Amino acid sequence: MNIPFLRSRRVWLLSFFVLAGPARGLAQNEPEFSGLASLTNREVRLQLTAPAGAFCRLDASTNLSAWTALATLATNSGALEYTDSAAPFLDARFYRAEQLAGTNHLTGDHLVTSAGNVVIHPVYHASLVLSWAGQTIYVDPGDAASRFTGLPRADLILLTHGHSDHYVAATVTAVKGSNAVIVAPSVVYNAMPVALRNLTTVLTNGTTTNLLGVRIDAVPAYNLTSTQHPKGQGNGYVLTFGDRRLYVSGDTEDTPELRALPDIDVAFLAMNLPYTMTAAKAVSAVREFRPRVVYPYHYRDQSGAVTNAAAFKQQLGTDLGIEVRLRKWY
Repeated sequence: MNIPFLRSRRVWLLSFFVLAGPARGLAQNEPEFSGLASLTNREVRLQLTAPAGAFCRLDASTNLSAWTALATLATNSGALEYTDSAAPFLDARFYRAEQLAGTNHLTGDHLVTSAGNVVIHPVYHASLVLSWAGQTIYVDPGDAASRFTGLPRADLILLTHGHSDHYVAATVTAVKGSNAVIVAPSVVYNAMPVALRNLTTVLTNGTTTNLLGVRIDAVPAYNLTSTQHPKGQGNGYVLTFGDRRLYVSGDTEDTPELRALPDIDVAFLAMNLPYTMTAAKAVSAVREFRPRVVYPYHYRDQSGAVTNAAAFKQQLGTDLGIEVRLRKWY
């Protein structure tokens, strides 16, 4: 068994391997930790080896007695890497990994809730997929349907507005499951083909519904300094899974409604010009509504540059204990 140690500024970190199921010896081709690195910002980068094509779940603990799922990872070349951006805010962090049986797993970070884990899978730009309680939720399946190849079909589809990086009718048709339901603002609904309208619940700003056990609150999403997204036409969404609240901004600036959001556990925040907001405005908003975790997304600007996410993380700092997760959106 490979047991690497790492010295951080305040603690010793121990990583080890745990297999699901009955206790047994460590086979040569089963996953194990191969390295730990402390980054300059005190985040921890984990390296693992595992059989090619395998799925592994990474768990974390602060006390070795209570463990929570951190991420589900897929092995392509036999190597895995994961950066733990929560580590700087904890006095101790322990890790374990286990290989998962089967091949039907959505990869991504875990949000642990009182009603089961939500798996968060970034797709591209403004599109993401969530898995919870055996159901698959798509947010803004825009662009080409090929972006979603290999992912499970959607049980619930949330559309924030009608721009083609958030909604393409042919893509929605391609990714929806046989019993899928859709949530959209009225402007999108009115432009839909009849077959999609028949599946769609319209939510206007400030209204709420409950679908598949998920509470869905529509939050205004609009521009303050341009006419790209007029007020009243687009939605952001707050999704409630058990005791946790997840916010997806859609295309918006740092509006009063965004700044006033209470008790957000995970936020997906758009930051690019001229469509949404600058990294500096996103920092200002986050420091006011204080989500526990933030994913910068929708951050490529007109020139193709993708520097806003890193700038946001640097400018936000660590004094409020807000974790920023930089993931591969492009």
